[in-house]
Amino acid sequence: MIKVGILGANGRMGRVLIDATYQHSSAALGFASVREGSQFVGMDAGELAGVAKQYVKIEALQPHLFDNADVAIDFTLPAALDSNLKLAMETKTPLVIGTTGLLSSHLSAINDAAKHIPIVFAANYSVGVNLMLNLVKQTAKIMGNQSDIEIIEAHHRYKQDAPSGTAVAIGEAIANTLNRDLGKCAVYGREGTTGERDKDTIGFATVRAGDIVGEHTALFAALGERIEITHKASSRLTFANGALTAAQWLKDKPASLYSMQDVLGLK
Repeated sequence: MIKVGILGANGRMGRVLIDATYQHSSAALGFASVREGSQFVGMDAGELAGVAKQYVKIEALQPHLFDNADVAIDFTLPAALDSNLKLAMETKTPLVIGTTGLLSSHLSAINDAAKHIPIVFAANYSVGVNLMLNLVKQTAKIMGNQSDIEIIEAHHRYKQDAPSGTAVAIGEAIANTLNRDLGKCAVYGREGTTGERDKDTIGFATVRAGDIVGEHTALFAALGERIEITHKASSRLTFANGALTAAQWLKDKPASLYSMQDVLGLK
């Protein structure tokens, strides 16, 4: 049995993580935290998530909470990442990070923290998406240089970053396979008279609508044929269960930066 601490318990993913932990046969909720002054302080975590009472009260995030967890899971916001990393390092707590919309400075902070504690960091914790990352690499090797490559992603109306971290991860997997620099070859929008398509670009299209949980398609279009690799998530429990799998795997690992590819043995 692994004891899990959930940061940002009041967020969409925080609530789903509480639900997933409640349903998991080998995980228990060690703590659930929110920011100082939150209206959710003192509420039962299970009641907040809409599941049975867990008798774990939500608390403002403090270092002593980490004593109650083998691994902490962070699906909060970029603004909270630095302080969360600091607390995890101070308490030597392994950390699973699923926060998206990060800047290069955040990525550097994660790399630095991983010298002191074990960290799993992934743009997406779905098993299917991580399999998709392998499939797009295989496809890129065979027909990437003969194809126009586009990545189409759709999420709910509340998502704050675009394109999604998963879409970027797909683009990076393809670009790295083709020895391209995604920062130079990515096209994030087209409007007006754009001219003929540059064959070495990788295009991104973003949809934000309703309650779409997450959909990603990698399109490889050659003359006369195309391959479309698509993943659709219908429940956030997919991501929460993947994060719990990562937490179990990470528990006794040495300090380093790991990915879901490591967790699933896909590397």
